[in-house]
Amino acid sequence: MRTLNQFIKFEPILKEKIWGGEKLANLLNKQSNKPNVGESWEVSDVEGDTSIVSNGELKGKNLKELIELYKSDLVGEQIFKNFGNKFPLLIKYIDAKEALSIQLHPNDKLAQERHNSFGKTEMWYVMQADDKANLIVGFQKDSDKEEYVQHLENKKLLDILNVDEVSSGDVYFIPTGRIHAIGAGVLLAEIQQTSDITYRIYDWDRQDDQGNYRELHTELALDAIDYKSQERYSTAYDKKENSALEIVSCPYFTTNVLPLNGSIEVNHNDKDSFIIYMCVEGEVTFSNDLNKETIKMGETILIPAKIKDFTIASSVKSELLEVYIK
Repeated sequence: MRTLNQFIKFEPILKEKIWGGEKLANLLNKQSNKPNVGESWEVSDVEGDTSIVSNGELKGKNLKELIELYKSDLVGEQIFKNFGNKFPLLIKYIDAKEALSIQLHPNDKLAQERHNSFGKTEMWYVMQADDKANLIVGFQKDSDKEEYVQHLENKKLLDILNVDEVSSGDVYFIPTGRIHAIGAGVLLAEIQQTSDITYRIYDWDRQDDQGNYRELHTELALDAIDYKSQERYSTAYDKKENSALEIVSCPYFTTNVLPLNGSIEVNHNDKDSFIIYMCVEGEVTFSNDLNKETIKMGETILIPAKIKDFTIASSVKSELLEVYIK
């Protein structure tokens, strides 16, 4: 087996959505001739949507082939033991020109029983938000199945859901079962388990260009919803220039925020995991003796578990999300 010593970039997989817009093209430079591009899948091992390497010696290989070839050198020993040839995370940028459907994701147990899939725990990092743009996350106060169904049937669901106005830098952790929706005018980075299982519960009564309504999953959702409320849904965190500080940590992923100014030496000997960096502001160069790759705002890079030491440098004010599995 050849040694894995390359920083890896992938071709973005662009998804047209009924609610998508132009920010992925205009702000994040995602090239597409499609209108309404709502999502850019940056690192994906979802069936039928496997990421393909865009740089270096591995160009043209897909993520599945990389795991089969390099195993724990790519993902880390424990992760390979737990997931085998399945990459555990799905990394995206999302542009909501219109509001997404109100939805939730089932937990691992339900997803396994019903769909032979992982559940979907996820998090959002808001990169840009128009004035008064919002996110729907959770209930205003504790609810139950009866109250929820009554409000859903009367088209008054928003009366019991929590709505937060947001701005860039806001972070939301979305565990399975929590009702959520990205509002119109929000551009964000999303980190989640590898799963494409979504229970859509309300879609604003909108129709596609054929006059069809999108499928709702009313019955499936009832047992999957977490009806408990939280005092606060956004995640409080600190930032420190040139330091990676934790913003979210759960069994499925850990995400740090790393504001950059100048150059830092990075060592990941304490981690048995790949590291993914998402550039959410500015432009950043990664280098070691064998590699040099630059990513700009809206781009993503994967550092194999085997590579522990490198330099990260930026000549403009920049910010990275650093994602790995503990």
